Amino acid sequence: MASQEHLIAAEKPWSGIVRKGQTITIIDSEGQQAVDTLFYKAGDFAERYSGQDTLRLQGSAYVGIGTKIISNEGNVMLTVTADSCGRHDTSAGACSCESNTVRFGHDTKYLHACRDNFLLEVTKHGMSKRDIVPNINFFMNVPIDPSGQMTIVDGLSAPGDHVALVAEMDVLCVISNCPQINNPCNGFNPTPIRVVIAD
Repeated sequence: MASQEHLIAAEKPWSGIVRKGQTITIIDSEGQQAVDTLFYKAGDFAERYSGQDTLRLQGSAYVGIGTKIISNEGNVMLTVTADSCGRHDTSAGACSCESNTVRFGHDTKYLHACRDNFLLEVTKHGMSKRDIVPNINFFMNVPIDPSGQMTIVDGLSAPGDHVALVAEMDVLCVISNCPQINNPCNGFNPTPIRVVIAD
């Protein structure tokens, strides 16, 4: 039975604690919505998600069922236990006002971005922009071609697709429900998501 359920509006941030043994399920309500996500060890935010260590340990370029989410201390933070989408990126990073300007032109600099959302949430927990590290992009489709080039393309997730992770330690989860409208990671139309934390 669900112990918590959160609706995260389009373009908005959220954060919450997931206790060891609990499962956090992220649900893409309407499909093709990137969900930028960070994890920190609850009680010691200096230990946090490491994309490099996670990919190295898995020997895979993507996060999927069975992936162990690894911290910068080499510890398992969470394990992916269910995945109805099959494609989650952890290399392309989070959008920012600066990257929007470089990629899409100076007229996009004012647009809201994931780094803004992350900053809003981590400051609630006593952290700063220095604590924002490379993140997981759940439901974001970033194919890597044989030359090593990466491109953000249309997401594969359908309405109701979900990814579930069981916490192997108490973690703080920080989410930016991505507001990007200049590339297809959100189908050019950011939409709400749901987060369920169950015992």
